[in-house]
Amino acid sequence: MVMPRMKTGQGAARYRFWLAMSGFVMAFALLPFSYKVERRLETAVHIKGGESEKVDLELAQRFQSPYAHRLVLVISGIPDPDSAKGADALSFLTSSLRSVPGVSGAVSSLDWPDPVFTGDNGGALIIVGLDPHDESVEALVPTLRAKADWMEGQLRSQYPNIKLEITGETPLNFDLRKVSADDVTRAEERATPVTLVLLLLAFRSLIAALLPLGVGMLSISMALGAAALLAHYLQLSILVQNLATMLGLGLGIDYALLMVSRFREALGEGCDPGCAADIAAGQAGRTLLISATTVAIGFSALLIVPISELRSIGIAGLLVTVLSVMLCTFILPWVLGLLGHRINSARVDLPVRGSEAQNSDSLCAPSKRWERWGSIVTRRPWTALLVAGVPLLILAFQARKISPGIPDHDSLPAGAESVQALHTLQSMGRSGIVQSLRVILELPQSPPLSAAGWLAVSRLTKHFQSDPRAQEVLSLPTLTGMSDTADAVNDVPEPIRKTFLRSDGQATLIELLPTTTLTPNQQIRWVREVRASDAAAITGMPGAALRVGGVPALDADYDAVVKERLPKLILGVVLGSLLALLIGLRSLFAAVKAVLLNLLSVGAAFGALVVVFQEGHGSKLFGLNGPTGTVYPIVPILSFAIVFGLSMDYEVFLVARVLEERRRGLSERSAVIEGLARTARLITSAAAIMIAVFTAFTLGSFLVVQMLGFTLAGAVLIDATVVRMVVGPALLQLAGDWNWWPWGLHGATATPEKERLKLGASS
Repeated sequence: MVMPRMKTGQGAARYRFWLAMSGFVMAFALLPFSYKVERRLETAVHIKGGESEKVDLELAQRFQSPYAHRLVLVISGIPDPDSAKGADALSFLTSSLRSVPGVSGAVSSLDWPDPVFTGDNGGALIIVGLDPHDESVEALVPTLRAKADWMEGQLRSQYPNIKLEITGETPLNFDLRKVSADDVTRAEERATPVTLVLLLLAFRSLIAALLPLGVGMLSISMALGAAALLAHYLQLSILVQNLATMLGLGLGIDYALLMVSRFREALGEGCDPGCAADIAAGQAGRTLLISATTVAIGFSALLIVPISELRSIGIAGLLVTVLSVMLCTFILPWVLGLLGHRINSARVDLPVRGSEAQNSDSLCAPSKRWERWGSIVTRRPWTALLVAGVPLLILAFQARKISPGIPDHDSLPAGAESVQALHTLQSMGRSGIVQSLRVILELPQSPPLSAAGWLAVSRLTKHFQSDPRAQEVLSLPTLTGMSDTADAVNDVPEPIRKTFLRSDGQATLIELLPTTTLTPNQQIRWVREVRASDAAAITGMPGAALRVGGVPALDADYDAVVKERLPKLILGVVLGSLLALLIGLRSLFAAVKAVLLNLLSVGAAFGALVVVFQEGHGSKLFGLNGPTGTVYPIVPILSFAIVFGLSMDYEVFLVARVLEERRRGLSERSAVIEGLARTARLITSAAAIMIAVFTAFTLGSFLVVQMLGFTLAGAVLIDATVVRMVVGPALLQLAGDWNWWPWGLHGATATPEKERLKLGASS
């Protein structure tokens, strides 16, 4: 985005007007599409080139399986399915389900007498195949729930305790979408009033406080509208909604906060409203562009990761960043020029001590309190570094223990209908049907129904049956009672046969149902072992090959991609940010220092994540019963991409102002003190708002969003306080002129002799 050029007089007013009108046109064009955006976003994860996704497509297209997409109807409170009454109830339920449009099949113990269809402690289940044609499979969930309610009502007079529940990957995804939308709404409701209070404390004017809040809310709506349009062409995750809201409230308000502060500072120095708006757009606008560039680099790096969730978040982050800067540089200067001195109206009188009172209107006005703090830090920089730096290094050292993986803790929202049904299924000992490993065995030389092929499939089936992790193995041989020949396959109902035999007859499906005690991480390890096994040696068939799909396989693919791409992403973000800072600040030392301080902030935030969530020290505050043992693989890679850019905001705010003072002729120490005095209130106010927003998301139902919100809030807290208020100024003081090597001080005014004598006397 190109920063608006500085103009003067009527030309400047016209320029601001037309820039604002172009911004309003874009806003009005995008806002209608933001309505019910969650309907266009996906809960399913897609991994480009992932083996699990290839298996899913093969089952749907080449096997033409009616159960490639499926859910489970969990039945409680009816007689034993082997009894006459139980059989009648099951017959009614299966026939009713088959009549629902979009249902491609319904199979129960009536169709095939297998233990998988009955619970260990009573109850039964029906596997329902889904084929929604041109719609998403999730669109069938409300219809099937309504059908389940109707069937329950029909049978309740006979069986008062009957209960019908729906679960499976598709219903779980549907409920996660709903919970995500509800969490976003509640987070907005929690964060908005807190943010307004913080803005009132910062500006002490209702009008000035409402402007940044309005920019933040508008950037969210515009970003979601743009995401809804892009969802027609791209696979965008439901996490877009969470992240766009989180970042819009954070970034949009932060950027507008800086613009409004510089505008009020210029008004306080005697500028007319038009000139003050131009100064804000020019000086603060340049700082915003540097900051936004580093933020955009982090999100751009997510686009190279072949996971739909992370790419979606990268797109959402870029949209929020670009639109926030557009609103602040196109629309906000025009609004500020119109308001003029009225921006200070509707004042909120708060007690302000002593000399702070006269400067309370502008966050960029020098603060005596922060000036004194700057003097203390710059007088003893080594002491400041030791006191602040050592605890941070100890906390960052904990990050080495971070263990990416699927937490053993029950991380699904407990109130969701499908989660409750999954718990019922677990109590029946049949949850493996949802978490099954779907293994495709390819036999290019001898088809599965040939004598040699049948023997190969039987050998592999027995190999899996001998594994204690498998509760049950479903394959063509097990469906025929482990018959010695393939002739018995003709007795298997055609829909079931099509599920297990590819249409060209060259491959077969074997489903491995894990035991209920197998944790998600153990399932992932099992997937990797199956993929690494020698299929030819096990089956005795040269050329035999295995491909593994299912939910555990998707988790394994996800984990592998994140571990492979994380080092590359870190390197790309660090180098990109270094280049952007070098161009913006024209100083190699300042750029390198900023990158190193950011790494320290991120490391300390990761350390806090390990201590609180992974090790469980304080996890009860987030509704957890104990340590999670691992953290979701998405959290480290996503946190780094976001935090690195957000942390750079405060470094840019501080260093840019110190550099500005150096170019005006102040010595290094005086410039650091003045820069800190003029930016500390801005940085702490912006950070307080960001922390409030991120903390609002830690109170939701999604464990992954709780982890992410905690990491982001912790990183901002550490960065805006210890790092930028202590470590950063101390390093600036110690480095002296080296801070601005090689071109940072080009064109700077020489330090006046009077100022040098004054500084010497004060020290």
